[in-house]
Amino acid sequence: MWPPTSRPAVPRRLLRFASPVVALLLLAGCASVADVTGTATQQDLVELRGEVAAAQQAAARARSDAENAAQRAVDARLKAQGPETERQLTALNRRLDGLTTSLTELVARVEELSARVEALGRQVRGGAPAGPSGAATGPATAAPTAVPRPATPATPTTPTPPTATPAPTAPPTATPAPTTPPPVTAGTRPATNALQPQDIYQASYIDFSKGSYALAMAGFREFLRRFPEHPLAGNAQYWIGESHFSLARGHANAGQADRATQELEQAVQEFRKVLASYPRGEKAPTALYKEALALIELKQPALAQQRLEYLVANFPQAEETPLARERLAAIKTR
Repeated sequence: MWPPTSRPAVPRRLLRFASPVVALLLLAGCASVADVTGTATQQDLVELRGEVAAAQQAAARARSDAENAAQRAVDARLKAQGPETERQLTALNRRLDGLTTSLTELVARVEELSARVEALGRQVRGGAPAGPSGAATGPATAAPTAVPRPATPATPTTPTPPTATPAPTAPPTATPAPTTPPPVTAGTRPATNALQPQDIYQASYIDFSKGSYALAMAGFREFLRRFPEHPLAGNAQYWIGESHFSLARGHANAGQADRATQELEQAVQEFRKVLASYPRGEKAPTALYKEALALIELKQPALAQQRLEYLVANFPQAEETPLARERLAAIKTR
């Protein structure tokens, strides 16, 4: 402590910024500026810096914990929604398969009904001219003598000769049609289908061109079932394979890799049937080339190379042969 007469002069600018307590202490001579402001301020700064660093670390940990919690919540939600979405897709696929089956059955039913209508129409047209002859012979001859004649086989199912006269009225008797007309048609002409082979083939091809591949395959299979030796049978078999190949592309574009693989494998089998059953058919080289493309997509380049080489060797003039050579060059350079 300095005596009152020798106190150091305190600068006015220091007093201006110092707190009242510090100013009083300085004026009273209890402590120096260094004692009051120097060491205490540095410690406070160190402590504050430590607290700030701790707060920053705590904030970083809290942020990391929040992000991890959010990610876990998202993962849990995706896991919870995954089975439900898969179940919905499975249900939709089953419903689509059911609708496809129903459509196929309806097509078959419509064809069957068309065949029956056509058969009934032919029976009516064939029975109309036979009616007058039966009516003319009925009164002139007795029942026993009418057996050898071809105009009277419709009457043996009835006990009395007068029943031969109602034969001309075939349109009103729609219900007895299965009993009396069949012997006439069986004896006079063979049973025929309502639709011609070209009609079934053309209808199936129209379904294919519209993207109705399930209906197209059903129609082509029906064509092969009815007319396996028809000149267009090889083409019908090819379009079945092409339908599976088109379905595989659709599934691949939709991100359904498993279904795309199944359709590609089925396409390979159908294309092979073309060469096995119709080796000299119009679509044999095309089926070979498309089979090779399907094998390439199935990651089977060795088999694809064999099919392409077979195509080049056995069908040198085919339109697909130059394309096959290009594919072979691409496979060999890999």
